[in-house]
Amino acid sequence: MQISLAVYIGRRFSSVRSKNMLIGVISLLSITGLSLGVAILITVLSVMNGFDRELQNRILSMVPHITMSSTRNEQLQDNTVWAEVETDLANVEGVTGSAPYLQLEGMLLANGKSKGIVLNGVDPTAEKKLSIIEDFVLSGTFENLQDRRYQLLIGEGLANFLGVAVGDRVTLVSTDVPITPLGEFTRQKRFTVGGIFRVGSQLDTGLAIAHIADAQRVYRLGNTIHGLRLQVDDLFNVSDISRRIRTEVTDDFMVSDWTREYGNIYENIRLSKTLVGFLLTLLVAVAAFNIVVSLVMVVREKQGDIAILRAMGTSFGSIRNIFLVQGFSVGLIGTFFGLLLGILLSLTISDVIAWLERALDIQFLSADIYPVNYLPAQIQTGDLILVCGLSLFLTMLATLLPAHSAARVDPANALRFE
Repeated sequence: MQISLAVYIGRRFSSVRSKNMLIGVISLLSITGLSLGVAILITVLSVMNGFDRELQNRILSMVPHITMSSTRNEQLQDNTVWAEVETDLANVEGVTGSAPYLQLEGMLLANGKSKGIVLNGVDPTAEKKLSIIEDFVLSGTFENLQDRRYQLLIGEGLANFLGVAVGDRVTLVSTDVPITPLGEFTRQKRFTVGGIFRVGSQLDTGLAIAHIADAQRVYRLGNTIHGLRLQVDDLFNVSDISRRIRTEVTDDFMVSDWTREYGNIYENIRLSKTLVGFLLTLLVAVAAFNIVVSLVMVVREKQGDIAILRAMGTSFGSIRNIFLVQGFSVGLIGTFFGLLLGILLSLTISDVIAWLERALDIQFLSADIYPVNYLPAQIQTGDLILVCGLSLFLTMLATLLPAHSAARVDPANALRFE
């Protein structure tokens, strides 16, 4: 009964419905501020989740989880040596696949333009078990990488820079210039663009993939490779898996995992999410505590009504609950609209940013600086519950003081001036 009475009177006392224009405006501003704070916090957390997802699903699906190479400055070794190592790794818990890799530096020439690249020589059959590069191929096909066909798979950014498409010819120039009795001769070979991929990261502008046998012939490496690319079943347990690998192989090999190159990016994303989330929580707190102002003004306006209720025998707790209900109602409205707005922004922000980039002819995110060149977003139910719960908690916390103050109104003094 007391709760029903508090809800009924609290709604009647609602500052949003107040005849006092100033109180009504302040209440609307409190709701608006709380809604915007909740919406911005949800949107930012969703964007951070999006970066986290893209790093795992795109970039880390393209790069090796663990690489093994020679300890002597990554010296090339015969493929038969690595075949024996690959056999030993089959018993290591956590390793789900392996493939030979050859990583070289070169330059691509086409249409009077040149671009320095990293050339990855891969075995297409083994690579399909480790990488999902073929899922990102826009044109052409991964199957075009066949021995002695001399075809390349290049990123979309690199293809646009050189002005080439699938079927066009490009010249691969080795940066390793051997010295012969006749002088220095640059090794170069005409390749055909067999496919164009788009990952949405810096890989699109500086990576080319060739069949490992074609790369060995162009660079005159014989049957040697740099090492092995390993895939693991748990990306975030690579340190433990690396230690297991070191116990299975000799000290002649070096083991490195993805955290050396991309670990800082991943940690920065997680740290940014924590810091930005904390700062925006302060924004929500400020908006929530604006409710204090409106409730204090309502208490002063309704002192006569409060005094009459107290004179009729309404308890201290009931008066307090009336204003708690009122403050909670304002917080609930603000949080609800903030939740809707935050979800809407999270679902559309990627398209909105892409539209702005096209309309203004600018690029907000460059793949040379950021892990991806677009703004991803992913809504997580846990974040929605956390943000809404935090908003309502701060609202109730802000309501306690004016509610307690209203319950302590002296009926005699209040009615004296009515």
